[in-house]
This record gives sequence, C-alpha cells and structure tokens, in this order.
Amino acid sequence: MEMETLPRDEVLVRNLRPSDFDAVVAIDARNIGRRRVEYFKAKLRQALTDTGIVVSLAAEVEGAFAGYLLARVYYGEFGEMEQAAVIDSIGVHPDYQRRGVGGALIDQLRTNLEGLGIRSLQTQVNWSVPSMLTFFHSQGFTPAPRFCLDLNLAKPR
Repeated sequence: MEMETLPRDEVLVRNLRPSDFDAVVAIDARNIGRRRVEYFKAKLRQALTDTGIVVSLAAEVEGAFAGYLLARVYYGEFGEMEQAAVIDSIGVHPDYQRRGVGGALIDQLRTNLEGLGIRSLQTQVNWSVPSMLTFFHSQGFTPAPRFCLDLNLAKPR
C-alpha cells in the first residue's frame, strides 16, 4: 500500500538537539543496516558546536522522531571564498519515507540558510544509491561543476 504524502503542517521541523542522538543513530541503523555510533558522535558534535552557526534539523510527526538532517556552514573551502552549507547526513525513518519528511527538512534548511545570506547548499551522494539521487534531484539539486577525487592509498604507487 502506497503511503500518502503528509501535509507540510503535519511535519514539525525543529533544531536538532544533543538529546536526539539515540534517535539519529537508530534511524541511520535501520536505513543502512549497521550502527555508526562513533561516526554520529563526531558528526553531531561538529553540527551542534563546531561551526558556530547551528543549522542541523530534526523532523517530528505526531510527536515521533521521523528524521534528521546534519548540516554545517563553511566560510570558504577549496579556494572558494563564498560561504556555503554542506549536508553531511540526512535520514528519514522507514515509516515516513516518501511521505514528505525529507522534503520538509530540506525546505526548512533552505529557509534558514537564505535568512543567513548563504547562497549555496552542497552534498555528496553515492552513485550506487539511486533513491538518494532521485530525492536530491526532486529537491532541485544538480550535479556540481567540479569533480570529487579519491586516492586509494592501499594501491601501490
């Protein structure tokens, strides 16, 4: 049975709090199949304290924690001088996926960033996860005009 999209006013989007840690780890574990406790300890610390401007969000539906978005503001990197925000992680509980919760998180983040005068929002998506590519495309993201490069240090020179 296809679940209906929730009306936007039924998705409460608020600032992410340190007390949301367990819920964030639980949603991520359900979505990817393993618990990443240390990863989220570091990411939540960064998102909630290190950047100076807190832009990470949580979504609730009828009082239930339904999703999260971890983001940071950068004051220029890789030779760019303009401020930009970066989404590090986004997750929606399986019961609320494809129902507008992820879109509500992105919408609120956009509003908050525009209010701060930030004009660029970036993220990275694994090419092998078409559902995430589709989601970000539906939110207006397009391929960036730059390449991300990796070097496998385990390979011989």
